[in-house]
Amino acid sequence: MTGRVQDKIALVTGGASGIGRAIVQALVGEGARVLISDLNADAGQALADQLNEQRGGAASFVRHDAASEADWNAVAELVRERYGRLDVLVNNAGILLKGSIEETSLEDWHKLLRVNADSAFLGCRMAVALMKDSGGGSIINVSSIAALAGRDDYAAYGASKGAVAALNRAVAAHCRRQKYRIRCNSLHPDGVLTPMTVASYPPGIDPAKFTIDSDPMNRMCLPEDVASAALYLASDESRAINGMELRIDSGQFVMSI
Repeated sequence: MTGRVQDKIALVTGGASGIGRAIVQALVGEGARVLISDLNADAGQALADQLNEQRGGAASFVRHDAASEADWNAVAELVRERYGRLDVLVNNAGILLKGSIEETSLEDWHKLLRVNADSAFLGCRMAVALMKDSGGGSIINVSSIAALAGRDDYAAYGASKGAVAALNRAVAAHCRRQKYRIRCNSLHPDGVLTPMTVASYPPGIDPAKFTIDSDPMNRMCLPEDVASAALYLASDESRAINGMELRIDSGQFVMSI
């Protein structure tokens, strides 16, 4: 029995921890060969080694600044030489900085846009170039619910993820108009329980304990929740899905309308 993404070649940025790590594990678990991209070489290589113990050749690691054009050029060349094609790109690399419009510095604004938005732009551009001549593929951009709903305490972060969402729509429309067999969709999680999210809360507050007994839907999403959605979009099961914004938030967005 083959997996849902059997023998697909996937690149996951920010793949060494948190959401990215869960996506890497889900893709490998369903038969993909995954190139893990991250700045954390120790964690990235350790994950690749662990996955290769389970299935030889399932994963490899490359140290990669996803906001660097030079690094993207090097990664593109690596993909061409090692695999010959790219079937799936998950633009997951990102950072989280909290702050209202009055609290956010221009330096933090630029930092968030560089890491979150520039990385998605460079990744999409590279993926389209690789995929259009090799049968197509699936681009998955990890945005945020903050891109769709106003979050006063995450002004710059929400703007950076809003840029990712707008880029996603533009890339999906471009590929459709050009008749490329490339799909481009975005994921919009809210409050995912990762080390990065936990670090954004004040000391002594455990976001994992925010569940309300009378409302079992009111819980933080887990990295595996996002990974399940990414796996669907990476697979041929979603072949008719293009330009979609998939919310992973237990209904939090609709409750805020």
